[in-house]
Amino acid sequence: MQESEISRIIEMAWEDRTPFEVIEATFGLSEAQVIALMRTNMKPSSFRMWRKRVSGRKTKHRSLRGYGVGRFRCATQKMR
Repeated sequence: MQESEISRIIEMAWEDRTPFEVIEATFGLSEAQVIALMRTNMKPSSFRMWRKRVSGRKTKHRSLRGYGVGRFRCATQKMR
């Protein structure tokens, strides 16, 4: 995987409104693989902070979130 792809996956994983299913559809990585990638590419304290933040967060799982959340595109995300 290229460094730019890893950087984008980490960016998407930090975004509150980007569910893991979108990362899987875009890059082919399951939630467990994203967690492993984050663990190996982040400082331990940053990884723990991220895990605490996303654990139980409804917006990180498409099936748990309501329609009211809507879609979100960050400023660096390319329009397709």
